Amino acid sequence: MKVVIAIGFFIILGSLASAFFFLMKDRSKSPKTVVRSLTVRIGVSIALFLMILIAYSQGWIEPTGIR
Repeated sequence: MKVVIAIGFFIILGSLASAFFFLMKDRSKSPKTVVRSLTVRIGVSIALFLMILIAYSQGWIEPTGIR
């Protein structure tokens, strides 16, 4: 489960970096690529959050607390 969560975070960061790149380098009048990248980031973030909630409720992951 840790690997799946880590992959989700990397996808979120990659999408955010992609949106930043298109925002800085793409000087066209159409901001569709930036909006699409940010939409993917939001979708993956929500899916990852729901997956963590489901995994916790099923007992697949457990909180460890601060040591």
